[in-house]
Amino acid sequence: MDVRVYGPGCANCKRLEQRTREALAKLGEPADVTKVEQLAEITGAGVMRTPALGIDGKIVLEGRVPDVAELTTIITTALTEG
Repeated sequence: MDVRVYGPGCANCKRLEQRTREALAKLGEPADVTKVEQLAEITGAGVMRTPALGIDGKIVLEGRVPDVAELTTIITTALTEG
């Protein structure tokens, strides 16, 4: 699974990355987590608001930092739809 956290490096972006890693660990899912901070890459992915989360090339979250429980649900949903 390819997981990307999009954001310029603000506190919320770092928080989303940390919580995403926690959710993945809770699920026991192996994943490559990449932090994308370059504006050209962020806009190129179609992100309109940061922080954002992409899973396997699809943006699944934008503009907020959910708790670990909600992120677990988001990741699980993305895996079943993928």
